[in-house]
Amino acid sequence: MKGIPFIVSAPSGAGKTTLCAKAVAFFADLRHSVSYTTRLPRLGEVDGVDYRFVDNAEFDRMVKAGEFLEYAGVHGKRYGTSRGDLDRLLSGGYDAMLDIDVQGAKSVREKIGGGVYIFILPPSVEACRQRLNSRGKDSAEEIEKRLAIAIEEIKKASDYEYVIINDDINDAFERLKAVIIAEKSKKACSREKVREIFGIDI
Repeated sequence: MKGIPFIVSAPSGAGKTTLCAKAVAFFADLRHSVSYTTRLPRLGEVDGVDYRFVDNAEFDRMVKAGEFLEYAGVHGKRYGTSRGDLDRLLSGGYDAMLDIDVQGAKSVREKIGGGVYIFILPPSVEACRQRLNSRGKDSAEEIEKRLAIAIEEIKKASDYEYVIINDDINDAFERLKAVIIAEKSKKACSREKVREIFGIDI
């Protein structure tokens, strides 16, 4: 049975990456869809695990070859989801976690069916600022730029089937788990599955 793509978006500092990583670690049949990016690796990031790091020339080649399901520019860098990588995961029976921005999610929604769209909200803009500051990875100017973009991204939350407020990481993860379990159960109880198991139509 083909897997389910879970598309998760959030503004910077909402905790999306942490929640997605916890979900992939928890569910044995859930895999992280590794995005391609032109930005440089941050400290501790591993190529092929966190992202697939490529230069602009390779990214351009992939765009021209139609290899991306979606791609977009974010904070001056480009990110893309490989159509082939995702198809291989889903066809292999694995569910896929796509950790992508609102632009990418919009493109994916237009191109594939059956996706589950989840938006992670921070409890406040100030909480976003504090989380970005605590990471110590961006300058004050970059943080303010990210926050301005975050406000625009939050306006898109209503486009998603599920919205989770990440006030407490453990509570937010329980809610994310509940969404995934519910959607997996929905898929497991589909008409095709009943026909396959019992040989009857419902």
